[in-house]
Amino acid sequence: MINNLTISGVKYELTDTTKKYVTKKIGALDKYLPRHARKSVSADVKIKQIGNPDGNKYEVEVMINVPDKVITAKDSTMNVLAAVDIVEAKLSTQLRKYKESTVPHIGFRRHLAKLKRSYQREN
Repeated sequence: MINNLTISGVKYELTDTTKKYVTKKIGALDKYLPRHARKSVSADVKIKQIGNPDGNKYEVEVMINVPDKVITAKDSTMNVLAAVDIVEAKLSTQLRKYKESTVPHIGFRRHLAKLKRSYQREN
């Protein structure tokens, strides 16, 4: 669980259910981080309400500070919880790529499989 999680609302009143949901979804992203980065990770979540003539729209932006990098994702939908789900999916892929680039043995197997396939095509 990400310990340093800051949730703020811009033109939006945060409810307990929204805070719990965001903490559950964004806080669980630490499983995609390398072990050395889990202690120093912090996340900032900003929920913004945008008034449209058709109805309210909500924009969720999450910035995760990992060692040597800041990973961000933003999305806007008509439902706050749906926007959190979409942002969580975006962040999980970015964090997986970050883990593959920082931990040498994680991405190695995938790279090795590509080399084997290309070698088999040549023969």
